[in-house]
Amino acid sequence: MNIENLIRDNIKALKPYSSARDEYNSVTKAMVFLDANENPFNNGVNRYPDPHQIKVKDLLCKIKGVSSKNILLGNGSDEVLDLIFRALCEPKEDNVVTLPPTYGMYEVLANTNAVDVIKVELTRDFQPNYEAVIEAANSKSKILFLCSPNNPTANSFDSNKVEKLLMNFKGIVVIDEAYIDFSNEASWISRLNEFPNLIVTQTLSKAYGLAGIRLGICYSSELIIDTLKKIKPPYNINELTQQRAIKRMSYISGVKNEIKIVKEERERLVSELETIDLIKKIYPSDANFLLVKVDDANKRYNQLIQKGIVVRNRTNQPLCENCLRFTVGTSIENNKLIKELKTL
Repeated sequence: MNIENLIRDNIKALKPYSSARDEYNSVTKAMVFLDANENPFNNGVNRYPDPHQIKVKDLLCKIKGVSSKNILLGNGSDEVLDLIFRALCEPKEDNVVTLPPTYGMYEVLANTNAVDVIKVELTRDFQPNYEAVIEAANSKSKILFLCSPNNPTANSFDSNKVEKLLMNFKGIVVIDEAYIDFSNEASWISRLNEFPNLIVTQTLSKAYGLAGIRLGICYSSELIIDTLKKIKPPYNINELTQQRAIKRMSYISGVKNEIKIVKEERERLVSELETIDLIKKIYPSDANFLLVKVDDANKRYNQLIQKGIVVRNRTNQPLCENCLRFTVGTSIENNKLIKELKTL
């Protein structure tokens, strides 16, 4: 597969914007910066942020075991996904393939970029239907989105099925690993060198507890990363976000401890929910949430709202009839959920 053939011609020909900090970034001593028309009075954020996020990427390299040339950072994963659309998909011409039920922003971004969506439902056990995907895709199918662990179903996709799709889908395969830190499955970033058509997206919003700073991560080949860099805004990751990410990733033991607690609470929550009559099924989870089938999702959702508990009603999603999604909270929050469910 020639990946360059998948990139839009105008993107390949595009000359990226060069910011002041792109032209000079070799700071070896105290410098007088008069190049970027900034306010000269120091308040901690009067200078433009590092457009290449070097310190953030250095920490990610150590934690994830990848090279910085294989990393792109975005203002949340949604910006990363939007950049992928804009780099690969010709509006009103190309299409992408999604596997419902899945993360809703894939379709929103497709609609925003005037790109058609081919939907191939997961199987009843929430796994990709390989034959159906390959049959549904066509010569204009540029991207296949795989969310694993999947939202809202919480399960990881079978690695053999994913590998077959990577080998046989004639476009880019984006594996969205927003919840990978809560799974016992290995991340696909360890296999980037095997598949030139592989993009893996992750985030600091979930396991790292930084949803408020909006930092998404893209891992892929140097060719794809360089292409996305061409079209990203020059200062898309602000200084405060970079500072907070560096602080959090410098204390990785704390992150790992919180992941451990969430996984323990997830198992405790499963055990407690199994004793409640209105709960009909609890689906296996590799994420920090549970998909739970109840007797009447709309009714139970509204009752929980009245009790002061907000969950997600997924009953209108394919294969999710009468299903609610429970995020795993603190032990106190989980206890309240269990207590209130038992009173319904």
